[in-house]
Amino acid sequence: MTFAAEVRKAVTPRAALLVVGVLALQLLFIASYIGALHNPKPTDVPFGVVAPQQVSARLVTELDGLPGGPLDPRAVADEATARRQILDREIDGALIVDPRGTRDTVLVASGGGTVLANSLTKIIKQAELSQERTARAVDVAPASHQDFDGLSSFYLAVGWCVGGYLCASILAISAGSRPANRERALIRTGVMALYAIAGGIGGAVIIGPVLDALPGSFWGLSGLGALTVFAVGMITLALEALTGIVGIGLAVLLVVIAGNPSAGGAFPLPMLPDFWRAIGPALPRAPRPGRPARSPTSAATP
Repeated sequence: MTFAAEVRKAVTPRAALLVVGVLALQLLFIASYIGALHNPKPTDVPFGVVAPQQVSARLVTELDGLPGGPLDPRAVADEATARRQILDREIDGALIVDPRGTRDTVLVASGGGTVLANSLTKIIKQAELSQERTARAVDVAPASHQDFDGLSSFYLAVGWCVGGYLCASILAISAGSRPANRERALIRTGVMALYAIAGGIGGAVIIGPVLDALPGSFWGLSGLGALTVFAVGMITLALEALTGIVGIGLAVLLVVIAGNPSAGGAFPLPMLPDFWRAIGPALPRAPRPGRPARSPTSAATP
């Protein structure tokens, strides 16, 4: 048998197409992650301004006109409202103007990402210098002391997403992409549900009692994890049922290649390029650091 014949038997046309598909996924992975994360900068960050009525409109206009458009400022009634809106993720920070002095306060939330919190503090301090004023930063929702840069929740969710599509992929590879009948489809769904419950609880145990990296409700986090694993797994099973083994690649494309860089985990959404900011909310993905990662305490820095 000739070498060419051996090659044809070793690598069938179908296998060759799959290899080309994997290469395409690899290149898309590189392009997506580097494209999204190589040059993060804040753009149109929702930002509150608490100031006396006679200067509030002027400050909003000045902050809105900063070079590069880093902020999307809006007037807020008072400091309590600003804090509530930050905790509810309506805004990412706020400037509290002291009408009786020259030292103002910047409210940030490092539990939603230290990179964005530090960027907002730097932007406001530079803007204050031009007005001969100073500002101190107050972290109204800091990350856990065991959670460097507030990224633990993101990587926990990445693990849940990976587990979801890997379990679905194994079910497809071991017993066929399309279930033979409705009963087997229900069995796969049940297996996926049991796996999701185990994965959700396991992840919550590791990040909570074992590593103490994330404060919050253990069972609430377990439920969130189970739903995340189940959702990703069922999306993968559906894609496999529709397209066969290609569905595994489509799941990787949606969840890993497009979903993770646009999730706002490594860098919050307001710091991502427009394309990833646009697709992020619509895709199944690991969520950005957020409310579960936030501590109810606050910390101030000069």
